[in-house]
Amino acid sequence: MATIKLDVVTPERVVYSDDVDMVIARSLDGDLGILANHAPLIAALKMSILRIKKDNKITHLAISGGGFMEVNPQKITVLADAAERPVDIDIERARAAKERAEKRIASPREDVDMTRAEAALRRAMTRLEAVEKEKGN
Repeated sequence: MATIKLDVVTPERVVYSDDVDMVIARSLDGDLGILANHAPLIAALKMSILRIKKDNKITHLAISGGGFMEVNPQKITVLADAAERPVDIDIERARAAKERAEKRIASPREDVDMTRAEAALRRAMTRLEAVEKEKGN
């Protein structure tokens, strides 16, 4: 199978860089499966799990905040506000963030920004999902 170069980049660092068999990303319009020699494409990404297939193994990255994916026939570049490998995720911290966000949403007050609380909940859940999916490999 032909491979395609993947770079996942945040403002702080390169999170992932390797030749891969396939990338599955969740865009605003739905899931996209990208193989080598894919037609050029630019897509906005949702906060979600980026699935990377290489040598019959799937690696999961948690993509948080806004992001974009640029695809060329031989290279995929993912630019994200935040991206984390499951091994780098502090599970207890993510669980605590999830609980805090759930409490804020369950007991709304005037001084609580609900949009921000909902985003924090989605981010914590995405991070925890990445860890769980990676364990399932």
